[in-house]
Amino acid sequence: MKKLLTALAACAAFSAQAETLNVAATPVPHAEILEFVKPALAKEGVELKVRVFTDYVQPNLQVQQKNLDANFFQHQPYLDEFNASRKTELVGVVGVHVEPFGAYSSKVKNLGELAQGATVAIPNDATNGGRALLLLQKAGVITLKPEAGILATPKDIVENPKAIKVRELEAATLPRVLSQVDLALINTNYALEAKLNPTQDALAIEGSDSPYVNLLVARPDNKDSAAMQKLAKALNSAEVKAFIAEKYQGAVVPAF
Repeated sequence: MKKLLTALAACAAFSAQAETLNVAATPVPHAEILEFVKPALAKEGVELKVRVFTDYVQPNLQVQQKNLDANFFQHQPYLDEFNASRKTELVGVVGVHVEPFGAYSSKVKNLGELAQGATVAIPNDATNGGRALLLLQKAGVITLKPEAGILATPKDIVENPKAIKVRELEAATLPRVLSQVDLALINTNYALEAKLNPTQDALAIEGSDSPYVNLLVARPDNKDSAAMQKLAKALNSAEVKAFIAEKYQGAVVPAF
């Protein structure tokens, strides 16, 4: 009984000392990676609570409003654009992985088969829309104005030999409209949720040199907290690198 009471007291002391981090994440792979590091963080005195979101707006707003401590779903170009347009002040804590962006189709087996006037769906947010257009340019489907850069829009298309029609839709909906369009440019997290294998199913895909590293994001007031830094260290651990390599088989690539 004495040993039991001692153990209970130790557990109570640990609970009292443990710090909680509430982190928003999209389901795949972000929430899965966070769930993987939970046990290691618990040993460090940090209780990690993962809140799953399926959009790219609320995770940032919830962190800015201090309803949540951090989020894990976005890359730096998206964060920069969001901060500028929403007047938020979120900051990257650490880079974790790259999700090579891909082009998918249920109607053609290669981009050369795209018909004249084909409908191509891309994300409607500025950075991922530009990313999609850059991939289409790299694949030879279109040519953009040289100065367009990562925030390119359909208005920046200067050569369009197949006269493709670009539809801008919310990123999360793109897998669901795949059968309704000729081609869809889909973020890897949404592709994985839809059981698409980027390394096998994508007709065009970014290389490993992609600058779109997914980040753990927080606020200036909490990014350097002990708990946040423990989470950052866990996300850049050898164990996470091995987990990503084994689970995602090249569809997600460690950035550290």
